Amino acid sequence: MTPLSVVIITFNEERNIGRCLDSVGGVTDDIVVIDSFSTDKTKEICGSHSVRYFPHQWEGYSASKNFGNTQAKHDWILSLDADEALSDNLRDSIHGWKMKPEPVPAKFSRLANYCGKWIRHGGWYPDVKIRIFNRNITRWSGLIHEKLTGIDEKNAVFLPGDCYHFTYYSVEEHLAKTEYFAGMAADDLFKQGKMAGTFSLYTSPAAKFLRDYFLRLGFLDGTTGYNIARISAYAAWLKYYKLRQLQRRRIEEVKKTGNKE
Repeated sequence: MTPLSVVIITFNEERNIGRCLDSVGGVTDDIVVIDSFSTDKTKEICGSHSVRYFPHQWEGYSASKNFGNTQAKHDWILSLDADEALSDNLRDSIHGWKMKPEPVPAKFSRLANYCGKWIRHGGWYPDVKIRIFNRNITRWSGLIHEKLTGIDEKNAVFLPGDCYHFTYYSVEEHLAKTEYFAGMAADDLFKQGKMAGTFSLYTSPAAKFLRDYFLRLGFLDGTTGYNIARISAYAAWLKYYKLRQLQRRRIEEVKKTGNKE
């Protein structure tokens, strides 16, 4: 049987972490929680479960997950976010994976819950991700949407069953996160020297909405599907809008410097 460690990163996840920890019961003898100094009851909830809890300064998603992997007892890692939970079917599949004589990376589907509704369209499902891997041959990279490097997804085995992803509890929460992530994305693009023209500012959100709501059948999720497509389009617009602001600020700084010279 292949030993497996579960690694989870947290910050103020009192509404989610208990469900996540309950779902991995029996899957592993090693659960690592990397917490960025939560101010809610996250630590207390972790203390009521058999976990190894590590307070750690926030370094970003990828860096925090990579740090967590170094604290694990076992080389094979199951990486979960605090707002995720294993379904019974997926838990059974993971038990089956552990019994294989030659372990390989594994992937599975994520089923999102948005404001209490399960979302199966609009590009949100099946949302297959590699989440079981050997820490000696791969690591997380990326500023916002972190990805595993060193793994060929074609060689990863697919495990039946869903990982439940409890995304947003309200539309207002979704909008707030959109503002936050759009700013991060704009900063990242700016550092890469990317430019945002008028064309991308307006065509990108329009294309995003048309693709998610119509081509990916988001309308089948009703009003919720419309809200998701609308906010996703807004996120695309906001990212480029914030990037243009950064560009204009840079131009103004150059002008001021030039005038002084």
